[in-house]
Order: sequence, then structure tokens, then C-alpha cells
Amino acid sequence: MALRSCQKALFQVLQRRVCGNRFLGKAVLLRNMSSDAPFNYSYETLAVSQPRDYVKQVEINRPEIRNAMNQTFYREMRECFRELAVDGDCRVVLLTGAGKIFTSGLDLVDSASLFSTDTEVGRKAVELKQRVSEMQESFTVMEKCLKPVIAAVHGACVGAGVDMITACDIRLCTQDAWFQIKEVEMGLAADLGTLQRFPKIIGDESWLREIIYTARKFSSDEAREKGFVSGVFETREAMLESAIETACIIASRSPIAVQTSKASVLFSRDHSVADGLNDVTTWNASMLQSEDLMKATTAAMQKTKPTFSKL
Repeated sequence: MALRSCQKALFQVLQRRVCGNRFLGKAVLLRNMSSDAPFNYSYETLAVSQPRDYVKQVEINRPEIRNAMNQTFYREMRECFRELAVDGDCRVVLLTGAGKIFTSGLDLVDSASLFSTDTEVGRKAVELKQRVSEMQESFTVMEKCLKPVIAAVHGACVGAGVDMITACDIRLCTQDAWFQIKEVEMGLAADLGTLQRFPKIIGDESWLREIIYTARKFSSDEAREKGFVSGVFETREAMLESAIETACIIASRSPIAVQTSKASVLFSRDHSVADGLNDVTTWNASMLQSEDLMKATTAAMQKTKPTFSKL
């Protein structure tokens, strides 16, 4: 009874605070950044589909060369996720790979120009820094897109593939999946996010340094044991079914609550606890006045499922 009284009181406060569909502060920013305009999603290296309402699937679509990542792929990843970030029909993204494996990593043939020595060394260094920064952004853009990204890995996930999935929110894989931070074996350090994000994902730094320095492969079971993936499935079909089910649950929640939660988690990862607490109060100063909170509270009281508006 006490809980129900508190819910009623909160509901009354919300009724007084909410005015139409207008939000304050960062909530306004989220709404203004979203769009109902049609999106093309036509790419050479990516196949984009919508398996469920509010769930977009982005599939690396170069199966003939094991989904190797060329420069077109990196550019299209940036374009795709910038569109997804403002697509009102997208609340969750499922990242997959077509064909027999998830990805073999960097397309060395396509990227041969990165390693040429024809240009004077200083100028080549400036060019390389710019090119690699753009490639880094191809994965960072998944974090900047506040829609949760679920990586579903089957077969091999090598080199830049590991860089990529460390930028995802949730990682699932098949039993036969294997992973490799291959860069040291190739004579360089991983530079697209693995060395920066992987330590924030798992708690075993000794193991992480071992697989980085040795460049050895590690299995799906080892990845699960260390906390790198949260689910291992017998088949690709079973994995995709579970991934879509999870995505649908997330998509049914308040998009404001989900996206501000992602923003706060990412901010807190890179800042102190005090800074993180201050940041989330800034978000919730707006979120506590949103229609989503009123809808969720009403649904809880009436024991129904809430339906939330697009951002």
C-alpha cells in the first residue's frame, strides 16, 4: 500500500510537471537530433535491415573475402551509424557478419597504401595519423550513437574486428567463435580501440596483456570466462534469436531512459565517480520531467505495458 501511495504521488507530480510533449535540457537535444525523415541505408560493404520494430541489423557484407575491412567499409560505418543515431525508427542496433565468419579484420590489400614509403617520412606521418584517426572514428561512432549496439559474433573475429566489438554495448558469440588481437604478430600495436577499451571491459589485466603481447587466439569459452562476452550459443541461429529477443526488450523500454543510461555509463567509464554522479543529475534534471516517466509509472500502476513515443 505504501508503494502504491508513493506511485500515485509521483504520478500527480509528473502530471503537474509534464506539459504536452515538451522536454527540457538534454531531452530537448535528443528530440531535436532525431528525425522521421526516410533513410536510404544503401551501402557497398554493409547490409542494413530491420528484423523487428525499432531494431536495425547492420551486417558486414563482404563474405567473399571473409568480411575484411577496406577503406570503403570504414567510411560507410561512419555514415551508417551517424544516420542510425538520428533515426527515430531505430532504438537498438544488432551488428553481425555475413558468410562463414564475423570478420578477418583489416583488408591488407586495400590498405597497402597506408604502408607505402614513397612519401617523405614527416608528411607520411601526418597523413597516416589522419587516416588512422578516421578509422578509429568508424568504431567510436557506435559509442556516440546512443542506441545500444549488440555484437553477435560467429566464427573468427580477428584484429580490427576485436577493436570494433569493444566499442559495442553487448557482445554475444557462437560456441565455435574465436578471437585474436593479431596486431603484434603483424609488427604493430592495435590502434583502433582494443588497447583503450578492452581493459575497461574485463577485470583480468594479466590475461589481457598476455593475449595482446602473444597475439594468440582465444576461444568463446575463454572470452565468456573473462567477461568479454555475456553469452555463448551452440549455433548462429540461436545466437541471433537471443540477440533479437534482447534487442526487442531494450526497444520496448523508454528510449530516453535507455539512451541517457548509455551516455552516463560511457561518461562514468572515463571520469571519476563524482564527475559521473554530477553528469547523471544533469541528464535526470530533464528526464524526471519527461512524458516517458509518467507513462512508465502509469503502466506500472495499471499493470500494462507502456508505449513510448519516438525521439
